[in-house]
Amino acid sequence: MKFKNLKSIREDNDIRQRDIAEILNVSQNTYSQYETGAIALTAEILLKLADYYNVSVDYLLDRTNNPEINK
Repeated sequence: MKFKNLKSIREDNDIRQRDIAEILNVSQNTYSQYETGAIALTAEILLKLADYYNVSVDYLLDRTNNPEINK
């Protein structure tokens, strides 16, 4: 499954795949595969991304269009 919100939030923040991959401690190729859905996102990676972008995991997984975290 391709994650369009994952790609769009990265692009909206002017971050290169290489840079976010470094933050996550994965290769650029691995991160690219996360965005395209070629490999599954782990819970650890999802939480790191949600914390980094300050959005909900559901937003990253395209389960909602609202990036706000419910409180």
